[in-house]
Amino acid sequence: MRAYIVGNVAIDETIAVSELPVIGASILGTAGGSDLGGKGTNQAVVMARCGVPTTLVAPVGRDGRAEMIRHYLAEEPLRSELIEMEDTSSDVSIIFRLPGGENAIVTTTESAQSLSLSHVKRSLSTAGQGDLMMLQGNLSDQTTRDILEQARAIGMVTAFNPSPVRSYFSDLWKLIDIAFLNKGEAEALTGTTGRDAAEYLLSRGLREIVLTLGSGGATLVNRHDSIEVPARACDVVDTTGAGDTFMAVALASCGLRGRRLDRQAIEHAAVAAAITVSRHGTRKAFPTVSELETILK
Repeated sequence: MRAYIVGNVAIDETIAVSELPVIGASILGTAGGSDLGGKGTNQAVVMARCGVPTTLVAPVGRDGRAEMIRHYLAEEPLRSELIEMEDTSSDVSIIFRLPGGENAIVTTTESAQSLSLSHVKRSLSTAGQGDLMMLQGNLSDQTTRDILEQARAIGMVTAFNPSPVRSYFSDLWKLIDIAFLNKGEAEALTGTTGRDAAEYLLSRGLREIVLTLGSGGATLVNRHDSIEVPARACDVVDTTGAGDTFMAVALASCGLRGRRLDRQAIEHAAVAAAITVSRHGTRKAFPTVSELETILK
């Protein structure tokens, strides 16, 4: 299996704060550093570190941030195909990290929203039946739909993380095999949570749904079974990128074993996500190649 992730790439700027700012207020914070980020890129980095041949297709502007992005991606074991967009800036995320490890994130998507299927087609020319297509919610409605339809035409398995939530997602379910959702995303998109949310999505044609609950663990639901896996106990330092780690490791685990999503894949993902939340930062917090090799053995 080869993995193709089409999504956003950004430079993450982290600021540690004691509380989130309110309208009209100025607060003090501590610079937490810069790193590579963006949901699509996070997933691609972790997938590649798992040992899955991975191609990241992501748009950038023609600016200093794009050069930083290229520098960081060169350090990772993946194939990156960055699409230079005219008259746009490379995307950036500002992460406000609270003392308990929770975070609030503001992300620009100017570059991501400019991507179209025509930019991606060349990259998909090497994809084949059974390969994996991973998407998130940062691309435009039309581009997301077009890429999913193209992936289906090729015979790829389509996996979707509907974040950030967009209203058009409800029209995409018939094109998606696997979805990873947290509680808030499930409620926003189905009007309910838990097993009811999973049943709703199964009725719309999905094959497998993974519902993540942070410290409450995760549940894998398919047409035949519901499997609950507890979260791994750990000291939570920073939750940034935990969901991306979880999704990538779960899909890598089953792909490397030639299996559908199962309990072992979710358990592997839980261990990897616990490592991510126990460290500061985004890419720097992800499990290393050697750590993932140990987890996936």
